[in-house]
Amino acid sequence: MPQPRSSQICLSDTPYYHCVSRCVRRSFLCGVDSYSGQSYEHRRGWVEERLLFLSSIFSIDICAYAVMSNHVHVVLHVDVQQVMAWTDSEVVERWHRLHKGTLLTQMFVRGDTLSQSQQLTLDDTIIEYRKRLHDISWLMGNLNEHIAREANKEDDCTGRFWEGRFKSQALLDEAALLSCMAYVDLNPIRAKIADTPETSEHTSIKKRLESIKAPITTPSLMSFVGNPRQDMPKGIAFSLKDYCELVDITGRIIRDDKAGHIEHQQQPILQRLGLSDDQWLTLTTEFERHFCYAAGAEMMMNQFKAHTGHQRIRGMGKAKTLLRCA
Repeated sequence: MPQPRSSQICLSDTPYYHCVSRCVRRSFLCGVDSYSGQSYEHRRGWVEERLLFLSSIFSIDICAYAVMSNHVHVVLHVDVQQVMAWTDSEVVERWHRLHKGTLLTQMFVRGDTLSQSQQLTLDDTIIEYRKRLHDISWLMGNLNEHIAREANKEDDCTGRFWEGRFKSQALLDEAALLSCMAYVDLNPIRAKIADTPETSEHTSIKKRLESIKAPITTPSLMSFVGNPRQDMPKGIAFSLKDYCELVDITGRIIRDDKAGHIEHQQQPILQRLGLSDDQWLTLTTEFERHFCYAAGAEMMMNQFKAHTGHQRIRGMGKAKTLLRCA
C-alpha cells in the first residue's frame, strides 16, 4: 500500500533522500527501444538539464544522479536554513522562474502599491512558496511533469508517462549516504551500458570526474568539503578525490563480474564509514533491494520509524549487518 510522504520524509532525522522515478510505458524514457528500434537517447539530456536547472531554483542540493533507460535516480539534500534566509523578493523571483505566480506576486515584483488586505494575502502566498522551495515533492513534480509533457509531445500521445509517485528513501547516516550515492553513480556500469564511471553519460560521477580533470566548479552539485573540522562549510564531509577513486575501483570490480576487493589505499574512507570491503560492495550493488523507506544504522532506523509512525520498516535486519561498524 502506498505510504503518505509524511511517513517517508522527516527532516528532523535527515536532510538526505534517495528518489527514484520509473517510466510506465513500454516505450523507453531514454535509450533505444528494442521493439521499435527508435532511439530516445536524446531524452537523457532533457532530464539532466531540467534536474540541474531545478537545483538552481530550489533550496535542494543534488548529491548524485543517474539517468537510465526507463528510470531516474537522484540523491537530494534539503537545505531548510538556506530557504529561510532568502528574502521575500528572492522567494518570489525563484518561484516565477517556474510558474506565473498570482496577480499579487506579479504586482509585488513590479513594485506596485498593495492594500493592507492584499499585503496579508501576499505574505501568506510567500510563506507557501517558501515551503514549496524546499519540498522534495515539488521538485520531483516539476521534473517529472516537464519531462512527461515533452515526451508526450514528441510521441504524439497522451496519458500517464511515469509509473506513479516517485519512490523516496531517507538516508540516515554517512554510510547510507555515501553507499547510496555510489549505488546511483554505478547504475550504468551495473546495467552494462558503460565500462567505467568516466564514460557513464548523464551521471553525477562523470560530471564530478570532469571537474577534477579540468578545475571548474560544479555549482549544480553538492560539494565534497573534505574531512570534518571546525567551521565546517556546507557540503559532504569527505574528499571528492577519495570518493571518485573509490567509485572508480568499485565500478571496475562490478564491471568485471567478480568479487574482487577494494585497493588498500582506499581503506580509510571505508573505515570512516564503518564498512568492510564486502559490506561496501553489497551496498553499492544491492542498495534498493535491501532498504525501502529508509537506510541507516539500526538506531537511526528505529528513530526514523518512531518519528514517522511506521510500525515496521523493511531493511532493519540489513541495517544490523550492512550498516554497522565493520
